[in-house]
This record gives sequence, C-alpha cells and structure tokens, in this order.
Amino acid sequence: MSIKELLQIKDHRPWPLPQGAWKYYQEWNDAIFLHWQVEEQELRKWVPDTLEIDLFEGKAWVSVVAFDMERIRPKVLPAFSPISNFHEINIRTYVNYKGKQGVYFLSIEGSKRLSCQVAKSLSTLPYRYSVMRRRQGMYRSTNGRLEDRLHLNFKIGAPVKQKSQLEWWLMERYALFQDSPGTINTYEIHHAPWPAKKVAVTSVELDYPRFRELFSGRPDLCHYSSGVQVLAWGNEKYISQDLPLESNGN
Repeated sequence: MSIKELLQIKDHRPWPLPQGAWKYYQEWNDAIFLHWQVEEQELRKWVPDTLEIDLFEGKAWVSVVAFDMERIRPKVLPAFSPISNFHEINIRTYVNYKGKQGVYFLSIEGSKRLSCQVAKSLSTLPYRYSVMRRRQGMYRSTNGRLEDRLHLNFKIGAPVKQKSQLEWWLMERYALFQDSPGTINTYEIHHAPWPAKKVAVTSVELDYPRFRELFSGRPDLCHYSSGVQVLAWGNEKYISQDLPLESNGN
C-alpha cells in the first residue's frame, strides 16, 4: 500500500497520529511473536523506574519477536538492501509513559554488523550483532560473546479472525520508550493492525543467561504475522524532571 493510504488507516490507534512529518519508513515482515507471563518484581530489575510497567489483568509480560527488518530508510532517501534488510530479534516488555502505552526493549539483535551500527547511530537504540539464519519454519540466532541462543521451529496455522483483548494488548503498540544516561527517549510509530495467524511452535530452545530468572521454557502464547509497513517519527528526549530536553524528529 502507498504511504498516503497507510496514513489514512488510523481508526485503530489509541491516540491521534503525531504532529509533523514522519522521519523513517520500514517494514517488519515474517514475524514470530513469543509471549511469556513474568513476575513483575523480577521485571522491575530491568526497566527504568521512570517507566511504569504496563499490566494486563494484573500480570506483566515479556515478548520475543523474531522478524525480517526490510526496506528501512530515511524519508528522503531510498532503501539500500545491503543495510536496509536484515533479520532482527528483540526482547520487549510493556510500559506506560506520559499517558501512553508502549514497549521497552530489553535486547535488540540484528544479523548484519553494519546494519546494527547504522541503526544504533541513527536511533540510539541498543542494537548488537548476532549470527542469525532462517528458512521456512525455522529461526536460529547465536551470540557467542553473551552466550545468547534462540533455536525455533514452527508451523504457521490459520488466520486469527479477531484478536482477543490480550492479543491486541500485546501486539498493537504505537510508542517505544528507551533510556539513555539521564533521559528517556521516546519514539512514535504508525502501522495498520498486525495481521495475525496461529502458529504451532514445534520446538524452542531459548537461553539468554542474564534473563534466566525472568523467563524460560515454552512461551505462554504465540503468533505469526506476515508483517506491517511502519512509519516512525523522530526521537524526543525527556530528562528526569519529565521536561522536554531535545527533539530530533518532525
């Protein structure tokens, strides 16, 4: 779909589109969502105190999302596939900040060193390189330095005709909050609702040593999505006193 058409799909959004022009275009394709219910007290160790942990019916969640980042580019430039296209795995949880529900990344990995360097420099997000490969029904990732590992086999099932309240709560997020020294970086995004399918995880081996006390074993809930087209606005920073410090967007 065209960007003009994408901007017209907005009735599902929890708040209006951001003011000003979008800054980046990207596609998040062929995505596997793995969700774990976790202990809020343990999760608190990994989330800045400035951010409120968002709960669904009193429970905290963490998700591993493995997908293909494709065609990422600034608004004024075309995509360059050697950098713009790569596999990504992020581990995220759910937070509230300044009256908006969003996500907070515990970890972000990409399959190309240069892509990670560029993404980190442009977004300030904590990208790092891991060895990844995937084919139909399989996703593999290893990071020797941190001893992180994900081996996933799955079978895609029937479409989800209507998302449950929990499924919508987990998948439809339109803001990202990330910390850096002395600030909270905020990013607004826009996309159509994720198209979802059921997925059967036939095997999963997941080991991120630093998160062993937070989640492990088979996920409590899984989804597959063919993907979404995404527009992203610039990074806006807030200092600890909760006042705007700097805006790099619009």
